[in-house]
Amino acid sequence: MTYATQITLFRILLIPVFIAVAIYYGDSVSHGHANETLRWTTIAIFAVAAISDAIDGYVARHFNQKSRIGAILDPLADKLLLLSAIITLSFTGWRQHFPLWFPILVIFRDIASIGGAFLINHLIGKCHIQPHWTGKVATFAQFAAVLWLMLDIPHLVVITVVAGLFTAISGFLNLAAGIRQVTQTDPAAP
Repeated sequence: MTYATQITLFRILLIPVFIAVAIYYGDSVSHGHANETLRWTTIAIFAVAAISDAIDGYVARHFNQKSRIGAILDPLADKLLLLSAIITLSFTGWRQHFPLWFPILVIFRDIASIGGAFLINHLIGKCHIQPHWTGKVATFAQFAAVLWLMLDIPHLVVITVVAGLFTAISGFLNLAAGIRQVTQTDPAAP
């Protein structure tokens, strides 16, 4: 178990804490007594989790601590953190919330990407996933949208549309890459 993997596991363990504190804050808003301590605690937990993503990547690269489990857990931790944040903030009593199309788009793209990878693996025996810059921008924009909402910055719709646009584009590019993998595989190959 490398230090980088331990940092990733720490990030995963922060997710239920984030969800609980975010829900408690949403309840305080719904009851008319917004507990700002809970809001700032939620923001701090999310920020620590997001920063730990950069730290574990740095540790893995610079101290040669890349591992197979880390390569699986790191993107999983990112997806779990973002999905839990987007879903929790969309359906609890925060002052702002994401429009319904945004969590649906993010969830659908992630389920389609994971399902597509399993399908490709089943059909041709191996799924080669090549990250594209649009996926990285989508992830960054989703993190920014979550922070934007929690910080209660006006015009949430602007960052949400940007995040949604890059989420959709990266989803279509994933679909195209998956179709290419299936159609370019020699059916006679073992």
